[in-house]
Amino acid sequence: MPTFHTPDGTLLAYRVLGEGDPVVCIPGGPADSRYLGDIGGLSAHRRLIVLDLRGTGRSAIPADAASYRCDRLVDDVEALREHLGLPQMDLLAHSAGTNVATQYAARYPQHLSKLVLVGPSTRAVGIEITGEMRRELARLRKDEPWFPAAYTALEALTTGAGGDPEAIAPFFHGRWDTAAQQHHTASRPDNQEAVALFGTEGAFSPKATRAALATCQAPTLLLAGEFDVNSPPESAAEFAGLFPHAALVVQPGAGHYPWLDDGHWFVAAIARFLGR
Repeated sequence: MPTFHTPDGTLLAYRVLGEGDPVVCIPGGPADSRYLGDIGGLSAHRRLIVLDLRGTGRSAIPADAASYRCDRLVDDVEALREHLGLPQMDLLAHSAGTNVATQYAARYPQHLSKLVLVGPSTRAVGIEITGEMRRELARLRKDEPWFPAAYTALEALTTGAGGDPEAIAPFFHGRWDTAAQQHHTASRPDNQEAVALFGTEGAFSPKATRAALATCQAPTLLLAGEFDVNSPPESAAEFAGLFPHAALVVQPGAGHYPWLDDGHWFVAAIARFLGR
C-alpha cells in the first residue's frame, strides 16, 4: 500500500484501484476507507486514489490529536496531490469527507479540476438540516417492515429525547438487506478519538467557506440519495446553489451509500460527469 508524509510528519496511506486518469477519493467517518470498496465499480472508468485519513485504515495515528480536526485534514489532501505530482485533480468525497473536500475547494481552487460530493454533509457551509426534514424523508419508508422501530428511534434522536443511533441504520440504505447490514457493520469508525475531534471548535468557518466557494470555477456535482436522512436532497440542493458551476442529481431509491443501492446508476452518473 503506497504511503506519503504530511507536512507534520504523519505517514498516510492510500489505495490505488483501476487505471486511467486519477480521481482522489476522501472517505467519510472518519472511517477506514475500505467501506468505499471500488465505489460501485467506478474503478472500471477511472484510477481511484483512495486516501486513508490520519488515524484510520493503514494511516498512522498523528502525534498531535488536534490534527484530526476537519480543517486541518485539508492539508493532508493537498500533500497527497503534491505527492502524486498532479497540477490539478478531480476530487470525490463521501459523507463527512465532503466537509474536507469543500474546504479544499475553498482553500485550493487552483488545484481542483472537478469536484464530486456524494451524500454531502453541510457542516462546512452551515446549512441546517432540521429534525423535521429528516423525519419527513423517513416517512417515505413507512411501508418497510422495519419502519416502526427505526422511526421511533429517529423521532427520539431528532427531538432530543435520546434514542439508539444503531436503530436508525435502515434509513441509511435504499434496501435493508443482508448486504446492507454487513456493510453497516463493516463501515463503523474504529478511531473514536478521530470522530470526536473532527468537528471541534474551529473546524468549520461557514461564512468564509461560502464566500470562497462562490468564486470556485471547478465544475461540481452533488449526488444525493432519494431516501438519505443523513444528507437529504433538499439540503443538497441548497448546497449546490453555493457553487457557480454545480449540478445536483438525486439517485432514485438510494440512501446514504448510493453505490450499494444501484451501482450501475451511480457509476453512470459519476462517470458521465467526470468524463474520459
